[in-house]
Amino acid sequence: MKVSDFYYDLPQELIAQEPIAKRDMSRLLVLDKETGRICHKKFKDIVEYINKGDCLVLNDTRVMPARLLGEKEGTGGKIEFVLLKRINGDVWEVILKPGKKAKPGARFVFGNGELKAEIIEIIEEGNRLVRFEYDGIFEEILDRVGIVPLPPYITKRLDDAERYQTVYSKYKGSAAAPTAGLHFTVELLDELASRGVNIAYVTLHVGLGTFRPVKAENLEEHKMHSEFYRINEEDCRKINEAKENGCRVIAVGTTSCRVLETVGDEKGKLNPQSGWTDIFIYPGYKFKVVDSLITNFHLPESTLIMLVSALAGRDKIMEAYNAAVRERYRFFSFAMPCL
Repeated sequence: MKVSDFYYDLPQELIAQEPIAKRDMSRLLVLDKETGRICHKKFKDIVEYINKGDCLVLNDTRVMPARLLGEKEGTGGKIEFVLLKRINGDVWEVILKPGKKAKPGARFVFGNGELKAEIIEIIEEGNRLVRFEYDGIFEEILDRVGIVPLPPYITKRLDDAERYQTVYSKYKGSAAAPTAGLHFTVELLDELASRGVNIAYVTLHVGLGTFRPVKAENLEEHKMHSEFYRINEEDCRKINEAKENGCRVIAVGTTSCRVLETVGDEKGKLNPQSGWTDIFIYPGYKFKVVDSLITNFHLPESTLIMLVSALAGRDKIMEAYNAAVRERYRFFSFAMPCL
């Protein structure tokens, strides 16, 4: 298949720039992946579609304040870092803007000198490896001087940074939110649990590769960026029991889906583990664990729309997306989701 097979026309005004007032009052498009039937609901109505014994799998990562605004030592030239992932200790992979002239040895200052960084290597796609210098605890300093990064298609300032975190976020490490989960409230999760729905968690720290375009026209030539994941024994047990009992495993977001499909063996059984995944799921892929998916609407020609097309079929997904455009749904991070 080709990248162009996953293009759809999206009016600019449908890209959501801010979250709606109440998380669970987003509109919900429900797509039956077997028949292609489409229904239009509210997100709080999702309880109608998740049954007793089903296992809902959430990604409990938390977005870091990974955007750093500073200046170059000596010249005062402005610089922006976005932290991508920790390599080891105080060495991180970062994106720099502007960064073309930033060579190994260049030094930068953030937060009035509270945090300093030196470039130690230029790596693929122009990213840098940098070593940070500071007194104290890095995460606490980052909380003070860093900013939560928003996707490039969101141009409006977000007044409440918690609206770009899920209500169950726990472990800091992401450069972007697992946005399908933004629609859940504590009350909605409690209601699902009271109905006998099992809730399990995985952790996948989302990288900015999420927003990078697929440059290879043939899908088989595309290389995914790796992201760190983990899943513990108790959550594996809940997911395995759902499969054994003939109930569904419902992934909340493509990030949860990628963890489950990375960890599951050929029979769909999971064992606790952690590591790095660069799994690329596109049509033709045979799912081992995931039965259903709750996800936001994704960018045209992105790896994410390819993943949902693998689960429900490209033609059904493209029709659902076109229906959402006709119905004036909101798209992307603060979007209306699709089940």
